[in-house]
Amino acid sequence: MAATVTVEPAGRSCWDEPVSIVVRGLAPEQRVTLRVSLRDEKGELFQAHARYRADAGGELDLTRAPALGGSFEGLEPMGLFWAMEAEKPWGRLVKRDVNQPFAVELEVLDGHEPEGRGRLLGRTVHERNFLAPGVRREPVRAGRVRAALFLPPDLPESLNVVHLEYFEEAVDFMLQHPKVKGPSVGLLGFSKGGDLCLSMASFLKGITATVVINSCVANTIAPLHYKDMIIPDLGSDLGKHTTTESGLLDFMNIWNNPLEKPYHQSLIPLEKAQGPFLFIVGMDDYSWKSGFYANIASERLQAHGKDRPQIIYYPGTGHCIDPPYFPPSRASVHAVLGLPIYYGGEPKAHSRAQVDAWQQIQTFFHKHLNGKKSVNSKM
Repeated sequence: MAATVTVEPAGRSCWDEPVSIVVRGLAPEQRVTLRVSLRDEKGELFQAHARYRADAGGELDLTRAPALGGSFEGLEPMGLFWAMEAEKPWGRLVKRDVNQPFAVELEVLDGHEPEGRGRLLGRTVHERNFLAPGVRREPVRAGRVRAALFLPPDLPESLNVVHLEYFEEAVDFMLQHPKVKGPSVGLLGFSKGGDLCLSMASFLKGITATVVINSCVANTIAPLHYKDMIIPDLGSDLGKHTTTESGLLDFMNIWNNPLEKPYHQSLIPLEKAQGPFLFIVGMDDYSWKSGFYANIASERLQAHGKDRPQIIYYPGTGHCIDPPYFPPSRASVHAVLGLPIYYGGEPKAHSRAQVDAWQQIQTFFHKHLNGKKSVNSKM
């Protein structure tokens, strides 16, 4: 091996942190292929590759050199990360144990041979971490709440009914925790988790700011119980699903319309919330009509004399808006249904949306929880 691969920051970086990749020791204007590989916690392989040409000094700097083909094209310094695809169909890269980093292997191969068959010139391994220095994963045991940060171990296997009191205990625990500044907390929810966050903000105390990503403004999937109140499930008609040419299920049109009288009771009373909302909308979302729902929220809040929510629309962006540099998930096997679902999104646009949305979310929380308008990007 003659080439040296350098990744900065060296050794390990947070997944939401961009890295600088430089290859040195190549021949002037040498043609090479860079390949990135990682295995998830189940051992499934994810890979991406791109073809490049070194400069006149035999150096390849991905912040200045455009990809000439492969998994993507053009100047994309983080393209090797967001363009990774699963070896098996419909695989989605998910991190469950946030204490353990992903080990990412970067290889430099000679030439522009297909399927990475060129001679190996150099390699390195870089760890992508999910907890910033000093952040700890602590078990939570308070009342009925049994959880670890982000990953509660005692959730039911199926979602048949939801009791908001459970989440009320979790909010109370956070507000009493000595490491929580208070006097309130923020909520972040995605998909079904988004409408759950909207319900929490509407009925529970101590919540100042709420962010939802591609979510509905009605209660979905299961009835919501709180004290003597029940909000029914919006409901759906699975018979209205369609199938893409590649055999993926498209659930865009299965959901009932919450504005129609039979389903109106499923709408969440957002006007009862204490704080502002931020809606993140992928305009190519094939799971929910996210833009439609965000507009319903805006109209409802204003009709009750409340400030309109902040809504950010991302063109070419699908349902699963993950943290920066995660490979966009355009389709995967649904965790509950066990079937391949189409989520939408165009890889480049979706990847850029993930970077921007991550900053927008942090700025929103710092503004409304800390009174700050900017934030340094760290998990």
